[in-house]
Amino acid sequence: MTHWQRLKVTENDGIVTVSLNRPEKLNALDVLMFQELDKVSRALRQRKDIRAVILTGEGGNFSSGLDVQSVATSPAKVLGILKKWLPGNANLAQRVSRNWRKIPVPVIAVIEGRCLGGGMQIVLGADFRLVTPDAELSIMEVRWGLVPDMAGLLSLRELVAKDVAMKLTMTGEIFTGTQAKHMGLVTEIHEAPLAAAEAFARQITQASPDAIAAIKSTTNQCWTRSERYLLARETLSQIRLILGKNFRIASHRQRKKSDKAYQNRQSFW
Repeated sequence: MTHWQRLKVTENDGIVTVSLNRPEKLNALDVLMFQELDKVSRALRQRKDIRAVILTGEGGNFSSGLDVQSVATSPAKVLGILKKWLPGNANLAQRVSRNWRKIPVPVIAVIEGRCLGGGMQIVLGADFRLVTPDAELSIMEVRWGLVPDMAGLLSLRELVAKDVAMKLTMTGEIFTGTQAKHMGLVTEIHEAPLAAAEAFARQITQASPDAIAAIKSTTNQCWTRSERYLLARETLSQIRLILGKNFRIASHRQRKKSDKAYQNRQSFW
């Protein structure tokens, strides 16, 4: 079992909860937390037995953003986070957001308290964001004279209009969970978002893990692509599903009103 220093990772009935665990620092992101988020998300991508991931923060906050005192004061640490072999590859800073998009199960972010800067970039990589009405959110890199650079724009461009995205990134304004919902940045508002996320995850586990993986993969790959590409991916995914054992199990569950267990997700999703 992996020993985590900056994370708390628990599992129950195929639902994995990953918690940022520096409550005394409002879960601020230091180099070790970047490394552990990258490691855990890579490991979860390889597991075929899990059904959902919940991403949250300990101590009533998601994350206050980059631990500036720990990271930004050292050029070597900054370069270590930003380095990459090719411009189009994802560096460490970008992987802690983008990696959640690559996991073939739903990733549900739970946002309470502060979710600022790098913390906001991380939750943008999730598939769903459940937030308290009074949470504080911000894309605030501009305040430090920087551009958002943690791959959050991959999701931001899918969620809001271009002018809204530019307004948020150019002003670094802090907005509430309720305001985020009006903008389309979050999925739902809840007074107890962790409980809501757990109930949502349990609901998802009632469906075929292959179908869920296919829906996530097809949606992410096709959202900004051409009509022909989308039609091709839909058909390919459907053929793969029909040939798989979980399709037959799903059919049996529907016809017989049974709770026959699904098999683990196929490896190609």
